[in-house]
Amino acid sequence: MVLWVSTDRAPSTWLDDIEYRRRAAGLRRELRPRTSGSGLIDLASNDYLGLVRHPEVVRGATTALRRWGAGATGSRLVTGSTTEHDLLEREFAEFVGAESGLVFSSGYTANLGAVTALSGAGSLIVSDAGSHASLVDACRLSRARVDVAPHSNVEFVRSALANRTEERALVITDSVFSADGDLSPLVGLHRVCREFGAFLLVDEAHGIGVRGSGGRGLVHEVGLAGEPDIVVTATLSKSLASQGGAVLASEKVRAHLIDSARTFIFDTGLAPASVGAARAALSILRAEPDRAGTVLDRARDLARFTGAGTPESAVVSVILGDPQRAVDAAAACREQGLHVGCFRPPSVPEGTSRLRLTARATLGPEELARIETVLADVLEGAWA
Repeated sequence: MVLWVSTDRAPSTWLDDIEYRRRAAGLRRELRPRTSGSGLIDLASNDYLGLVRHPEVVRGATTALRRWGAGATGSRLVTGSTTEHDLLEREFAEFVGAESGLVFSSGYTANLGAVTALSGAGSLIVSDAGSHASLVDACRLSRARVDVAPHSNVEFVRSALANRTEERALVITDSVFSADGDLSPLVGLHRVCREFGAFLLVDEAHGIGVRGSGGRGLVHEVGLAGEPDIVVTATLSKSLASQGGAVLASEKVRAHLIDSARTFIFDTGLAPASVGAARAALSILRAEPDRAGTVLDRARDLARFTGAGTPESAVVSVILGDPQRAVDAAAACREQGLHVGCFRPPSVPEGTSRLRLTARATLGPEELARIETVLADVLEGAWA
């Protein structure tokens, strides 16, 4: 047994050591607050449909703000539910073809709540290796046995389900993976889930507004909308230009989450202004379904400028390998007027640090011409 021995080291010394190693590896992160009217062309945000400043979306937020006030005032089960929340749940569920919806304070809490409530001790979770961090954290909190499946490997999932000893099982995946922008094999996953009596939970954060008829998501696109053994989670902070999250599933699942999802029961409800903005954005998407196809057109433009393959989503990744090379390339883009994403470990695997470009439906011809010029210059230097 080793006993703690008093030293003169400050309690924060270990933080200094970690920061030194992060800086040496090119992995130190810093906050860079946006300024209004910076003039930068946005290729980093998740505002895929270009609605975050749309007058109708802003009006939806301000109308709800005036009617309900700045905050939700409490948890959804106490005072945090308004008629605005109820309308968004109904409208969003109808849009994606689900039986019902439940709004959470973020996409992160929606994933934590859904995964933990649908699993637990004595159950099995099979999670794709590329699943979002919120799903990874949900697995850790679930108390279930977790098998991590190689990326998009349906046969591994089949074997894990077939050989389990647990009665209950849950398979989780993104529909569109956030780093590479590739698509999950949802039809194959659902087939094995149906065969072996498991729920399939699909995070549509990057699918809503981009994939499927009028942006209804990949689950809808492949013909699985409304299946009783599929649970869709989504965020309101990407294509819907707001903030918050939702679970879209059967009435039975919704009722269970209201009774058991801790991130729903114990969290303050989503602010009414965010609900109003999301409802307005959803209304625009219903009225202008071509916006979803335009996002993919702009993604193809970005891929052409960078030499990337044909994109399946709004995400175009340019892998540079070394983290410092990616940081320097992102800084060079910024100096020339482009704001691009920079993904390094642990967000992506070692050796795959990259620029992550995101398409936006509202990118115009002049912006595209400037983007092409800047990317050609920056990438020539990065690969030299």
